Amino acid sequence: MGAGNGVTRRRLLAGGAAVAVAGLAGCLGGRDGPVPAPTVTSDRIDDWRQIDESESTVFEQSYGPVTVTALEHTRIYEYVDVAEALAETFDASGSPVVFFATRIDVRPAIDSLPAEVGRERLMEEVETAAVDAFRSQLRNSGIENVEIVDEGTTTVRSGHTATAWRLEGEYAFDGEVPLPDGSTTSLGETVEIESRLGVWHDGTDVLVAGGAYPTDPLIEVIDDALPDLADAETVVTELADEETADALATDPAAFDEDVSQLLISVE
Repeated sequence: MGAGNGVTRRRLLAGGAAVAVAGLAGCLGGRDGPVPAPTVTSDRIDDWRQIDESESTVFEQSYGPVTVTALEHTRIYEYVDVAEALAETFDASGSPVVFFATRIDVRPAIDSLPAEVGRERLMEEVETAAVDAFRSQLRNSGIENVEIVDEGTTTVRSGHTATAWRLEGEYAFDGEVPLPDGSTTSLGETVEIESRLGVWHDGTDVLVAGGAYPTDPLIEVIDDALPDLADAETVVTELADEETADALATDPAAFDEDVSQLLISVE
């Protein structure tokens, strides 16, 4: 749901999913002008940086005499310390610790759409489409084989109820690691990834928010790939510094807490 992700956004709103979004957003009337950016209200966002932002018309379709247009505004973030540690150690771009937030506005009001389009059916369709779109977004971040492992509900800070999913996937951690003796070793490990996703209607718009993070400290993944006589923490510290090693040793529970709190804070 960011720049370069037109396919993802179209998938979210294509066909029945577009009707679903229309059934949820706009039921209290529409707005004119640009769609406001989604806002992450949690202070935890201070540890993340925005890496992408997009606004686009993602859907336009006629229902009888009514033409419905869906507009979106998306922001994508990465966890600063991990992204910089990977760049410093492996000259890598990107990170498996990501978060995104999207606001979808459908115009005009839903009252003019065909009466046979039921809210429950629409909700099911938009949720299914949102999961598919989230998978696409994760693939764009290098996270593959994403599957749902749990589904439930959660209450976001605005008081609305979101449908929430927990998903699992895999991230290919590849690169060359310089060793203290001047040689290098190849890093080709698969990192297990956990993701969280939420979708809710705030009375005016549909909000979609989610994030992903590794299930094991990245320093342990690096350690498994190194020769027996090399220690990942020592290698990373010598290549960069202690702060870099600490960032790669971050407990996944901290990422889980961050993503969970960021998700429910989106407005």
